[in-house]
Amino acid sequence: MSVSSAVDQYTVLTGDRSKIKDLLCSRLTECGWRDEVRLMCRNILNEKGTNNSFTVEQLIAEVTPKARTLVPDAVKKELLMKIRNILTEIEEEADEPEDES
Repeated sequence: MSVSSAVDQYTVLTGDRSKIKDLLCSRLTECGWRDEVRLMCRNILNEKGTNNSFTVEQLIAEVTPKARTLVPDAVKKELLMKIRNILTEIEEEADEPEDES
């Protein structure tokens, strides 16, 4: 099992995954990222026209790389620290001796 999948599994089991997701959503809203991405989507749709030939999948493919670059470094660092804390907790739990009662 890779570290990534172990962290993913642990966060799902402990409920930390939803906490991380909620933290990310709130930080992206606070910094205005969501508004920027929404505006970007509107502009792309206006450029491509409304003839229904532009699919949601195409919009996502076009917006995703640009949107990722707009995520502030402070938000990335905060989430990285949160994930590191989770990894530390996993490590500490693994290092604790088993109770032999």
